[in-house]
Amino acid sequence: MSTMHTTEKGFSLVEMAIVLVVVGFMIGGLITPLAMQIEQRKVSETNKALEEARESLIGYAVRNGYLPCPAVSATNGLEDRRQQRCANEKRLGYLPWATLGLAKSDAWNHLFLYSVTPAFSDSGTRFSLNTPRDISVMTRDGAGRPALATASKDIPALILSHGKNGYGAGTEQGGRLPAAPAGNADERINAGNATTFVSRALSEDRGAAGGEFDDIVVWLSPNILLNRMVAAQRLPQ
Repeated sequence: MSTMHTTEKGFSLVEMAIVLVVVGFMIGGLITPLAMQIEQRKVSETNKALEEARESLIGYAVRNGYLPCPAVSATNGLEDRRQQRCANEKRLGYLPWATLGLAKSDAWNHLFLYSVTPAFSDSGTRFSLNTPRDISVMTRDGAGRPALATASKDIPALILSHGKNGYGAGTEQGGRLPAAPAGNADERINAGNATTFVSRALSEDRGAAGGEFDDIVVWLSPNILLNRMVAAQRLPQ
């Protein structure tokens, strides 16, 4: 009677290495789209929060007849008002999230920047149809040259997210992130100017005119604000 022997062949080291390489490529291929989806979701969440903030500013103006001052500080979200005007003539700071009942930061945990034309935050005189604004929003044309995104000095208030990189942004703990590098000219403007801001398409191209850019900017249209005030019969004559 003969005995048959069964020989089981296992994976060789070369075969195991090939399998690990293939699995690595598969995991890498999944991680990149997942990371992109997460960032896209954060951009969408931040856009939604900025739209809510804009509507809240309009609602505040309809209710009170003027716009709020910037927040007291990075840790105190009440508007920094002293009697009829903003304390120390403050017109640039953080969005007064506590006063408006909003989230204090964007999807990357950076505080929202807020600039308001002083005449629109003065509760003593209150603004009217003829009150001048002083905020301008720039962009870049197809050739990368600076161009106006709004009429010059026509915006009463503006809100800004410093985006994923957070250059120049305030933190929830009261600190501030480093300023944008010299190549990010447009983001440097947004972090260091009270009346001129840049809004353009998001770009990771460091060689683009103005540098890479991930700031998200929204502003109050004077026409929409004034029309809402008229409709609510709250616009001073």
